[in-house]
Amino acid sequence: MNGNTQDCLKTAPHGVAGAWILGAALVAAALCGPVRPARGAAAPTSDAAQSAVSQVVELHLDDQVDPILAEYIVGGIEEAARRKASLVLITMDTPGGLSTSMEDIIAHILSSPVPVAVYVSPVGARGASAGFFILESADIAAMAPGTHTGAASPLLEIGGVPLQMDETLKRKILNDATAYLRSYSGKRGRNVTLAETAVVDGKAWTETEAVDGKLADLIAKSREDLFAQLDGRTITRFDGTTTKLALRDPLVTELNMSAREKFLARIAQPDIFFVLLICGVLGLYVEFTHPGMIAPGVIGGIALILALYDMNILPVQPAGLLLIVLALALFVLEAKYTSHGVLAAGGIVAMLLGALMLIRSPLTGAGVSLGVALGVTLPFALISVFLMRLVLRSRKWKPETGIEQLSGAEAEVTEPLAATGDGGGFQGMVRLHGELWRAIAPEAIPAGAHVRVVRTEGLTVHVVPAERGAMMAK
Repeated sequence: MNGNTQDCLKTAPHGVAGAWILGAALVAAALCGPVRPARGAAAPTSDAAQSAVSQVVELHLDDQVDPILAEYIVGGIEEAARRKASLVLITMDTPGGLSTSMEDIIAHILSSPVPVAVYVSPVGARGASAGFFILESADIAAMAPGTHTGAASPLLEIGGVPLQMDETLKRKILNDATAYLRSYSGKRGRNVTLAETAVVDGKAWTETEAVDGKLADLIAKSREDLFAQLDGRTITRFDGTTTKLALRDPLVTELNMSAREKFLARIAQPDIFFVLLICGVLGLYVEFTHPGMIAPGVIGGIALILALYDMNILPVQPAGLLLIVLALALFVLEAKYTSHGVLAAGGIVAMLLGALMLIRSPLTGAGVSLGVALGVTLPFALISVFLMRLVLRSRKWKPETGIEQLSGAEAEVTEPLAATGDGGGFQGMVRLHGELWRAIAPEAIPAGAHVRVVRTEGLTVHVVPAERGAMMAK
């Protein structure tokens, strides 16, 4: 129980009111607890005990590198600094990810006041592409048996398919990537020349090859083996200072992603972002074209807001968004005009290109996959054109409710339509749909005759003899 809770308990009154306040205090204390609960961590110790026992904060980089994962890693490094931990341990198994998120993680590793060890683990794990850059930035680069790293060549992709680059652009991107790698790997004591081949030639290494080539510092069979090898080792930090690690039986605290971060990590993916964007647009489109359905509007609104959130954290390209808007316009025009499918085909091409160009990360290729782009674009095109054609066709339908439905209806004269003498035509009463209406006709019509409505004006109908009305309808 923390100090805040104790204070609440001391001031809580007795009786029923006190019980309610006590319950509220306990709930508040629970809600104000840490966002990322420690898993497998020991109970809190006193300051004296903490000074005698080394603390290690363990984080997990076990998915594609994206903004939410970067936020989690950065938050963990900052939490370790607040706890004055002896080491930040990042266990890694990643195929790569977004360059902007990778650079954010590396910047915080390099500036961390707490030494950072990146450990490629467990068996079969990899630190590829962006993972290789992160591994080389760590104070200690460790790998488990049966792991590998490297393959960090810059990519320009559309739908997961690498694009052919001209020599000037390729050289520019390679030079930028290798310079970025050199800017910190040399100060970490890594083999810069060999590390550059992971970028230039796309080379990769096993754990043994990485250690022999001075790309990694050591091979550890387990976390405990890693701590045993690091205990008592003196390391040189990025700023040139030296630190001696004391990791004998450390207190390990695992910081896991919060429920919020796990949810956002799921939706902050290029493929999910594209699906949310299209579902949002389609839901609102259905609601606007078919008012009153409610559900499509609600679902579309939520999906579109989530997509807008993703746009705030993903490297979204405006050209991709403009192409998607153009595609929607072409689908609407296809329903309105006869183009023999040319407009629809143009819309499909525009949306595919827009999807594939939507997310771009040159250093570590990532974006909307071709399969998702095709799987969303084609149904969206068919649904959009179909719904718009229904809307346009409905405009030609004869109204079935209100006064408009009276046009063309047949009525029976109950009061002869006779001249009024004021030039207002021949007026009388007719029975129409079981109701009496005032009627005006261009000629006299006796009671009992049948007439047909030609138009309405307020509560008055204009009629003609039924036979003439039938001929007019034909």
